[in-house]
Amino acid sequence: MRKAIVLTAALLAATTLATGCKQVRQAVTGVTAVENSPYPQRVYWGDTHLHTNNSPDAFGFGNRLGSEEALRFARGEEVTSSSGIKAQLKRPLDFLVISDHSDGFATIKDLYYAPRFAISDPTMLHWYDLLHAGPKGSAEATQELIDAKAHNTLPKAVLNPQGAEQRLRSNWLEHIATVERYNEPGKFTAFIGFEYTLMDGGNNLHRNVVFRDSGNLASQVLPLASFGTVIPDGLWDYMDAYQAKTGGKVLAIPHNSNLSNGLMFMMTDPSGGPMSAEYARRRAAHEPAVEITQIKGDSESHPFLSPNDEFAGYGTAGWDMNNLMSTQPTKPGDYAGNYVREALKRGLLIEQRTGVNPYKFGVIGSTDAHTSLSTADDNNYFGKFPTVEPSAGRAMMPQNLGKHEGRFGWNYLASGYAAVWATSNSRAAIFDALMRHETYGTTGPRMTVRFFGGWDFKADDLKADWVKAGYQRGVPMGGSLTKHQGGAPNFIVSALKDPIDANLDRVQVVKGWVDLAGQSHEKVFDVVWSDMDKRLPVGGKVPAVGDTVDVNAATVANTIGAPALATVWSDPEFDPAQRAFYYVRVLMIPTPSWVDFDKVRFHLNLPGDVPLKQQERGYTSAIWYNPN
Repeated sequence: MRKAIVLTAALLAATTLATGCKQVRQAVTGVTAVENSPYPQRVYWGDTHLHTNNSPDAFGFGNRLGSEEALRFARGEEVTSSSGIKAQLKRPLDFLVISDHSDGFATIKDLYYAPRFAISDPTMLHWYDLLHAGPKGSAEATQELIDAKAHNTLPKAVLNPQGAEQRLRSNWLEHIATVERYNEPGKFTAFIGFEYTLMDGGNNLHRNVVFRDSGNLASQVLPLASFGTVIPDGLWDYMDAYQAKTGGKVLAIPHNSNLSNGLMFMMTDPSGGPMSAEYARRRAAHEPAVEITQIKGDSESHPFLSPNDEFAGYGTAGWDMNNLMSTQPTKPGDYAGNYVREALKRGLLIEQRTGVNPYKFGVIGSTDAHTSLSTADDNNYFGKFPTVEPSAGRAMMPQNLGKHEGRFGWNYLASGYAAVWATSNSRAAIFDALMRHETYGTTGPRMTVRFFGGWDFKADDLKADWVKAGYQRGVPMGGSLTKHQGGAPNFIVSALKDPIDANLDRVQVVKGWVDLAGQSHEKVFDVVWSDMDKRLPVGGKVPAVGDTVDVNAATVANTIGAPALATVWSDPEFDPAQRAFYYVRVLMIPTPSWVDFDKVRFHLNLPGDVPLKQQERGYTSAIWYNPN
């Protein structure tokens, strides 16, 4: 039987370690402060979406690693996975948010370890027996639990079991205590958080909730369950109440909008009426960032929405057919509410009508791994659940979460990570960067991307301290250009390859705008690319970079592309009367996918339609222009 850890002042106090940053012990609050730079000078890498054995589905599908193993792994230490494989990151992360499901937090783990004679509810007893019947039975019990959650048919013993709040509080405080022990400001940031698992009828409306604060504040509330709810307003009420009660701060990050069947980014309010300025303002205030890429596919755009964008179909295969639980098909009319680029356009339309943009958010990537292992590297991919940790059969394994007809293991991505331009590696600085949208997401590679907008940037700026100039004379990614100062806006764009990964193909600026007739538009501009003197545009398109992948060895020659790309770009089609947004998309040269690494490792013969290579990428938060 597990022994709960009692939350004490000593556990809440952060451990002071030498980090190279100036640290000050705050004895009263238990917080260690770090010295912040005057403006962000480095990017911090992390995962805002990781599940441990406290998540019911993670435990039911075999995860036996808890919060401590997850934090140790993220910090770069070696751990043993639930399937018995040694696992370690090549490079540690800078921060981590463990976001276990609030619905049934630690319930399945507690059920598994409970004495059988103490269980009276027949459904719970049935699940108990399945959990102890081996991996197949455990998966069956978890499947039944997930289906019941999707259809709002969970037994009362789950919804309101005797002593549930006491057990939840004990597990929550134990988790907070662990997070506090591993939070080392200036060296590694461990956030307190959870996932609000809203999915009425199987439509994904999940949010990851992240606290800015230490455990002495976060421990004053419990994770909010979504049972019986169909709209996110209750979560926003919870966040408001927390902030009023504690004086702390909290934010929410929607994810997998691609599986919401059009509900994540609606033009209306939940009642179906026109979205009001107040509702738009409330959403924008509570949800400053969106997860644009993760294991369950990309949510940037879709070929149906962006037919002129040759790179719009990345990570959509298998995920554009049904909602999260495959309880409803996804129709083409749903796509507009599913994808981030269209949401940014919809935000402009709503702002044009109400004066407030509900979708003025930043973007990040994260994993959504349920293994306690934040792995987004294709050559070190541990899968969504322990049942699909490295093995010969996982690429072609049918996915039975919900029903997922037509989805297979290879449809999953080894993606992604959150990149945050913050003034220090601390909860406050990283949280504040998320709030101001100075973030980007990648499908895993750690490329360094900067993006500034202004009115007087010139090519010569790149020869001097252009980062300082970007902050002094413009705005960074996530910012707004609100006064037209003559001419078109200029953008400083810079991308450096991941030091241990392949070269870059190109950098693009994606523009969206709304005309005076109330119609939204988009266009993708290639602004800088490798071998520009040889790869001359044909019909307005830059030719493909080439391909040096050897799928029989899972290697890339890396003899094409560029290690760094930078330019100052001006919008050639700018209209000062039109609202617009601009964001950067960075494409790498083709590289092997995790499926190709499995093919070579396990000597597999795979069907010809299974992709073995990809062009990984990064997406920045937008810079907005508002003529008003």
